[in-house]
Amino acid sequence: MVELSDAHQLTIQLAYYPPYHSKYNPVERLWGVLENHWQGELIDSIDKALGLARSMTYRGIKPTVRKVTKSYRKGVTVAKRAMLDIESRLERTTDLEHWFIKIAPQPQTG
Repeated sequence: MVELSDAHQLTIQLAYYPPYHSKYNPVERLWGVLENHWQGELIDSIDKALGLARSMTYRGIKPTVRKVTKSYRKGVTVAKRAMLDIESRLERTTDLEHWFIKIAPQPQTG
């Protein structure tokens, strides 16, 4: 987002929902629908989990379900100095804790 802000000279205002707040997170509501659909059935295989997920509906829509087999690299980090540079450009709205962040573009030189 910082790179996007710089590239297009945009000020970006981000608003985050608190983590795990199901009232505002549709994915959390979807998990509840899926649990009701499973009705406490023992999920003892990947095929069974995928099959049950494929057979459910959410607001009349069937989900697209697939097994992810890609391995993601572990331990990918941002150098401390780079993170400090980014953090120094974030403006947090004090009355909304850290759920709102403004990213201002870095002035272009040259």
